[in-house]
Amino acid sequence: MVVIGEHRHTQVTVDLQAIKTNISAEMAQKDELTELWAVVKANGYGHGIIQVAQAAKEAGATGFCVAILDEALALRAAGLTEPILVLGITEPEFAPLAAEKNISLAVGTQEWLKTAAAILTANEVVTPLHVHLALDTGMGRIGFQTPAELAQAVAVLRQPKSPFDFEGIFTHFATADQADDTYFTHQLNQWKKLIAAVDELPKYVHVSNSATSLWHQACNGNMVRFGVALYGLNPSGRELSTPYPLHPALSLTAQLTFVKRLARGKSVSYGATYTADQDEWIGTVPIGYADGYERRLQGFHVLVDGEFCEIVGRVCMDQLMVRLPHEVPVGAKVTLVGTDGDNTITLQDIADYCGTIHYEIACGLATRVPRVYVD
Repeated sequence: MVVIGEHRHTQVTVDLQAIKTNISAEMAQKDELTELWAVVKANGYGHGIIQVAQAAKEAGATGFCVAILDEALALRAAGLTEPILVLGITEPEFAPLAAEKNISLAVGTQEWLKTAAAILTANEVVTPLHVHLALDTGMGRIGFQTPAELAQAVAVLRQPKSPFDFEGIFTHFATADQADDTYFTHQLNQWKKLIAAVDELPKYVHVSNSATSLWHQACNGNMVRFGVALYGLNPSGRELSTPYPLHPALSLTAQLTFVKRLARGKSVSYGATYTADQDEWIGTVPIGYADGYERRLQGFHVLVDGEFCEIVGRVCMDQLMVRLPHEVPVGAKVTLVGTDGDNTITLQDIADYCGTIHYEIACGLATRVPRVYVD
């Protein structure tokens, strides 16, 4: 059972209109014959897989990408009938289930195809399994690496009475979000060499994640896997400017649960790592590292009444403490991600402080924190 903190004043708010606006901007930029599939893996990057998928569909997305089969099944259970591609490798034993649910699978070896074919035949599956051949052009993760092995896989797919539908072919760029395009160009050249081994390309030919579509649009193929930019986050962090504004969809707020006067010389939280050098006001916020708010954020800040307030002492599992500029009433709003007054804290700000990327911060927000949707 998943427990959600419905009776605690801490929540993630997701602006579905921001998601729709980001998709609309990408739709306006791309070629009209190029489809946009919304990447909603990892619970929609922490935003909520079903709600994001539904909003993306309303904004014009014609398909979805996920990481694992269970995410695809969740979309089907929610009534979404659009094409879905599982980007990670799925065990061949689940090929019949994917075929039954009209879910497309990524394939990276000829051996996988042979094993899955035997399983599909043994289970007398009538509906062909849609497959997208993954090409490893330099990401080093999954996929065919040579023209010869790719040609052999295509031959397997095109055998008489094949249980497969050769629906797509794709790759993933490792450095599309960087200013230096040397390695990107290397991967692009590898991509061209590999697909030259395919005499007749399938329905979907796709290489573009958010970064590729934003800064290398000419490479789009006929489908964009629109991921982190869908949520209003710059794939490059702060390195590159986006060709159109992105609107962050996620905010994280809470309320003060306790406010006290802390005397000079008194300490706060585990390890007594913070000691007041003067009398000051301390507020307690009901969120901690169990909610995905990192323990290493000691010394960072939140917004209370629009003012930056430092996190003092170690972040606890379920609570953290902040130094207030003056006495503030219990119940006052605390903004951990978002805007209050003239000040803003972004997921990128938190990522910078933690020495990581905003993807990790967003995906790390625990399911215990309820998601509230506005449109």
